[in-house]
Amino acid sequence: MTRAAAQRRHADPAVIAGQKREDIIVGDEIVRHNRASRLIHWTVALTFFICVFTGMPIWTPVFGWMAALFGGLSVCRVIHPWFGVAFMLSTVVMFFAWASDMRLRKSERKEWISGGRAMQYMRWETDDSKVGKYNGGQKLQFWLSCLAALGLLLSGLMMWFPRSFPAILMQFAYLIHDGTFILFAMLIIIHIYLGTIAEPGTFGSMTRGTVTRAWARLHHPCWYRDVTGEEPRPNPR
Repeated sequence: MTRAAAQRRHADPAVIAGQKREDIIVGDEIVRHNRASRLIHWTVALTFFICVFTGMPIWTPVFGWMAALFGGLSVCRVIHPWFGVAFMLSTVVMFFAWASDMRLRKSERKEWISGGRAMQYMRWETDDSKVGKYNGGQKLQFWLSCLAALGLLLSGLMMWFPRSFPAILMQFAYLIHDGTFILFAMLIIIHIYLGTIAEPGTFGSMTRGTVTRAWARLHHPCWYRDVTGEEPRPNPR
């Protein structure tokens, strides 16, 4: 038996299935995100954080120490806009890959935007029995992230070529870029918290691509039913 054949024999079947397919059952796990989805997610994350660590020392001397990670402030000024373009391009790919799954239903718009469900969710006080693959909060964060990325791109392009725009527009560009970054940073902090500490097992869906049946049944009962064909037991939060 060749080494490649031996490796295939002992490979994790869930990981193999998650290379191209998702929303399928493999043993006691469910493939939630295939390899392409995970690659898109981590490309957006990587380019975003490079933009953060190169942009913060440009923004204020308080974070000047970050510039040393990239060879100095002058290097940050060069690579920051280019990684901003890379971040935007990866966000565009993410948008077209996930937009169909992220459509907010009318009830979700009412609950999550004006109904106070976001705070209830953070306190584990919501009934998730009707939640599909993504809940309203995840969908709302997706759209806010895409809008924030667009704001960063447009204002960033103006800041990249400041002499091409009137001074008054440049003032607005700086305000929009700073404000949008702060909004985006808050969204990312919430996203990381919910994907790690708050809901154990979630992070694995973006590394291995899989979640356990118990996780799916608890957090996304309707998606669990669609994938498994089983009726989930009530899981009040």
